Amino acid sequence: MKSFHLWRAAVSTAMSPAQPLLGNRPTLANSLVASALCAIAAMQPVIAQESQHSFTIPAQTLSSALQAFSQQSGSQLLFSDSIVEGKQSTAVTGTYTAYAALEKILAGSNIQIVPSGNNIYTLRGNTADSESAATTLGVVTVTGTKHAMPAAYAGGQIASGSRLGLLGNKDVMDTPFSTTSFTSEYIENQQATSVAEVLRNDPAVRSVFPQGGVGEHTYVRGFWTQSHELAWNGLFGLVPHNRTSTELLDRVEIIKGPGALLTGMSISGSIGGVINLVPKRATDDPITRFTATLKSDSNVGGHIDLGRRFGEDQSFGIRVNAAKAHGDLDIDGQKEDRTLGSVALDYQGERLRASLDLYDIREKQRGGAPLLTSFASSDIPRPPDPTLNQLTNAYSNSSSKAIIGSVEYDLTDQWTAFIMGGTKRQKGSGYLNNAFGQRAQPNGDFTALGMAINNYFDVNAVDLGIRGDFSTGSINHNVVLSANAIAQKSGAVAASKAWQSNLYNPATPLDVAEPDVYKTGETTLSSVALADTLSALDDRVLLTLGMRLQRVQQKGFNAAGQVTDNYDEQALTPAIAVVVKPWEAPISLYANYIEGLSQGGTVSDASAANYGEMFAPYKTKQYEVGLKWDTDTLLNTISFFQIAKPSLIKNAATNSYSPDGEQRNRGIEWAIAGELHPRLRVLGGVVYTDAVATKSNGGLLNGKKAIGVPRWNSTLGLEWDTPWVNNLTLSASALYSGSQWVDVQNTQKIPSWTRLDLGLRYVTKIASNKVTFRANVINATDKRYWSSVWNGSASIGAPRSFRLSMQIDF
Repeated sequence: MKSFHLWRAAVSTAMSPAQPLLGNRPTLANSLVASALCAIAAMQPVIAQESQHSFTIPAQTLSSALQAFSQQSGSQLLFSDSIVEGKQSTAVTGTYTAYAALEKILAGSNIQIVPSGNNIYTLRGNTADSESAATTLGVVTVTGTKHAMPAAYAGGQIASGSRLGLLGNKDVMDTPFSTTSFTSEYIENQQATSVAEVLRNDPAVRSVFPQGGVGEHTYVRGFWTQSHELAWNGLFGLVPHNRTSTELLDRVEIIKGPGALLTGMSISGSIGGVINLVPKRATDDPITRFTATLKSDSNVGGHIDLGRRFGEDQSFGIRVNAAKAHGDLDIDGQKEDRTLGSVALDYQGERLRASLDLYDIREKQRGGAPLLTSFASSDIPRPPDPTLNQLTNAYSNSSSKAIIGSVEYDLTDQWTAFIMGGTKRQKGSGYLNNAFGQRAQPNGDFTALGMAINNYFDVNAVDLGIRGDFSTGSINHNVVLSANAIAQKSGAVAASKAWQSNLYNPATPLDVAEPDVYKTGETTLSSVALADTLSALDDRVLLTLGMRLQRVQQKGFNAAGQVTDNYDEQALTPAIAVVVKPWEAPISLYANYIEGLSQGGTVSDASAANYGEMFAPYKTKQYEVGLKWDTDTLLNTISFFQIAKPSLIKNAATNSYSPDGEQRNRGIEWAIAGELHPRLRVLGGVVYTDAVATKSNGGLLNGKKAIGVPRWNSTLGLEWDTPWVNNLTLSASALYSGSQWVDVQNTQKIPSWTRLDLGLRYVTKIASNKVTFRANVINATDKRYWSSVWNGSASIGAPRSFRLSMQIDF
């Protein structure tokens, strides 16, 4: 019933009498729907014929080429591995029917094509090969379809494509945005236990909060994204509020820049990029895996990962993950107790696909919290020992549960209807998520601020629509019409006390009682979107046109239940993106212009006088151009971007926030991933960002640099398979961050820093079972540094820490 109400909220966006931001919205919404209906009507005579598809499949091993064919055509292939083993394919580039493209791929292979109907083809070898195929039908290979995830790129650290929200999975060379998709292999080898740790080797991303805290916020292209603003398979609102563990994830994807057209609005309005989480699914091969972990000083954990497929054609799948970690954290006296359980069910039928995800994550921390503090003057004190416990009586409790389901059904070979929905329940309480301090002096004296927090977040979300493809002459169209809605009811209350302390010799902290929580906000975000990707000239030109009619309904409440803030606004936000492949060389040129409407900023600084206050919704704009070069072993992306958003500025005198002008970030980004050599892998890049304030009241802040955004960020990660010891891999990762302004007046600045992380892994067999040993050192040189800035406060960099694990595949 809740899903029905959310769907009604999404559709009512087009009919609402709410005050518009841009002209007459109902007329525009009706135009969106009418356009989609016309498109669907227009395609009816087309689907009576065998449809054509655009193919870009280089010459490669025949097995890999057939997999690419299945993904690009939506066809299924059945064949014995023996008939393709050791054979090479013929390259296919251009627009063909599925059968014609398959003939071209198999040219000279001595393999026959037997159509089986419903877009399924059986491959048979001649004579002896045919007999071999006939006798091995029990191990027939069934290729993936257009719904399968993009394959891993050379080196295995990133994928060759990612999910672009309503546009579906796209190859990186066909994507008009800068994207990165980190694989489960990379996540495991980094021993990353949270999403922020996965993203640290992307040069456009920096963690905001210090490592070891409950919350994990990040900067993406200089704009911060809160830990709950992550998408789950393209839908917002369904991830844990404070931190998302990685044990249940297959991939972590990032689309840089506003993603309103692609995914709709997030709860708080992520600007710099969309971070999408892809949950694990049962694979074709059974998985029975156990991982034992040890983190310094004495944090012991275990993780069980089970996966099976069963039923006719292995169409049913189940993946179960369970993890437990308990023991000390990086700060002296700080302990954690973390429990995770998740179940992923899926069905992969001929026309029907469905999935159901359930997770339950509970975290407790006791006896300490990382430090954030503002400064009293331009004379910045030296960083304290990051293991020093500033708040010995700190604690936090967090519980997050969710159930998420999705269904896709192929109405025809060209048109698919889909629906996805979920519900999340989140509760949290504690005495400081992160230790806030104020006005730290050069000698270390500062005002410590202890805050007790109590909150809850109840979220329901739904997304549904239809997508399909058809042709008009020589131009192919991939069209999608969708509607989504997210409804959240929340309460977030804080109480605080202050006392005098010292960064290097902390005083005994005061206790603060938890306040009673009450409903402080209601938010409904709803939208209707239409997008069409046009392809021409053998897919050398891809043009995406889209519009999203977005609505934001937002209310704030006081303790008496009275409405203190009430916003109801909507806007039509267009987007245009293009990919051009002008040469035979594997180079793509791309450009995009995209807008977004986001929920107005909410003061999330619990130390602020107006903590929890909401402001009016705002619009954002991005301009971006770039180049991608794929050598089959190295992927390079160079992009030039500009993003602008309204700013919330903190008034130091009143300790409160208010809107004032906008922040405009212009930058150049280079990212690289892949193999420099069969034994040497690389992942990293460099970003230059010029982030300034514009349009401020009276021009007082115009030209000032944005807080927390360094001009230069860079990462370089290398992995080397040693030649003298088989299956031994050494790794190193260097992270650099330039200096950062702490205050809006640009009088306080923290210096630049460089951090070195090291690692190794060794793969062997014990009793016929694959065993992987991993060891990682974070901050190997034990450097002390102020790492980042959030809301006028600087955080302490991570101390040196060690991670060991042993993984067994049974």
